[in-house]
Amino acid sequence: MTSIQPVEPSTTLTAEKNPTRTFTVGIVIAILVIALPLVVGSAGGNYWVRVLDFAMLYVMLALGLNVVVGFAGLLDLGYIAFYAVGAYVAALLTSPHLTTQFEWIAHLFPGGLHTPYWIVVPVAMALAALAGVLLGAPTLRLRGDYLAIVTLGFGEIVRIFMNNLDRPVNITNGPQGITGVAPLRIAGADLSQTHTIFGFALSSVYFYYYVFVICALFVIWVCSRLQHSRIGRAWAAIREDETAAKAMGINTRNVKLLAFAMGASFGGLSGAMFGAFQGFVSPESFTFWESVVVLACVVLGGMGHIPGVILGAVLLSVFPEFLRSTMGPLQHALFGHQIVDTEVIRQLLYGLAMVVIMLYRPEGLWPSPKHEDRIAKLAKRSGKKPVRA
Repeated sequence: MTSIQPVEPSTTLTAEKNPTRTFTVGIVIAILVIALPLVVGSAGGNYWVRVLDFAMLYVMLALGLNVVVGFAGLLDLGYIAFYAVGAYVAALLTSPHLTTQFEWIAHLFPGGLHTPYWIVVPVAMALAALAGVLLGAPTLRLRGDYLAIVTLGFGEIVRIFMNNLDRPVNITNGPQGITGVAPLRIAGADLSQTHTIFGFALSSVYFYYYVFVICALFVIWVCSRLQHSRIGRAWAAIREDETAAKAMGINTRNVKLLAFAMGASFGGLSGAMFGAFQGFVSPESFTFWESVVVLACVVLGGMGHIPGVILGAVLLSVFPEFLRSTMGPLQHALFGHQIVDTEVIRQLLYGLAMVVIMLYRPEGLWPSPKHEDRIAKLAKRSGKKPVRA
């Protein structure tokens, strides 16, 4: 009879980590992240630094959706609704809109609300998490395509709600959106203004980039801790087989609601940052196409794998803008004039690239390593390997 002798526990359970190598890699990555906008800005101007800002926003969104789709295996096509909740919370609490529409609020706050963002961000995350629970509660018995249809409807309901909540009481200002959203302030410094640091005049896009990086690092840290916790293992069990997970004693109802709430809270954080960055919020920023793009970031990068999701978000944020800026000049260089509209070529190549990647890399560009691969890697690192008797 054939049996497999497992690798010794010391080999399988203890990975020999090199602290010096880990520290060195961390320092190199930190230097690259800090220097990236300075290099990009000097080469391409503030436009490309702004593209990096939106890339960080998409990283936060993709990581939040990855909690629902990648960790728990729940298909969500309306995730952009939580992004909208966070943005509108920031707009309503920091802009003069409410004081101009409601006299009693103007009497309470004569100088306007001007709520500081250290209050706005937790409120935005909490309300987005509440919206996630409200979405998850009616969908606990749904799976697969049915869950996707319900979440799609929820996303459209929120967008239409924001678009029409200007009557009979004007709360969201309807399709005109809310202007005058207050910018971020750190130590009294307005990040929407240009400031001089060490002799360099840096515009607002640089400061927002570093703030977004800090927020993204916070989301990465929380997601990593969740993935390797008991809750993360419960999500993985539900993703693989919900019936078996319930049979093992996992409270699938609460665990699924927690996945919706945690993922939605990160969407609320990203939305609040978006509102401060843009200074303007309108329903056109939260269409179904945005949900599709965020889901594509997760699937393209590698569902359930945090580094892969980050890679997918950065690529899908930067690649379309790269095509937008190069297709026109390329046609003029080749043909002397523009034959096909730049936007048409951009969408064509964008979709073609995604199709090719999904054909040749169906698990994503950077998929999560399998358990067997980890065991083999640890065995190779220790110089031992499983023995087949």
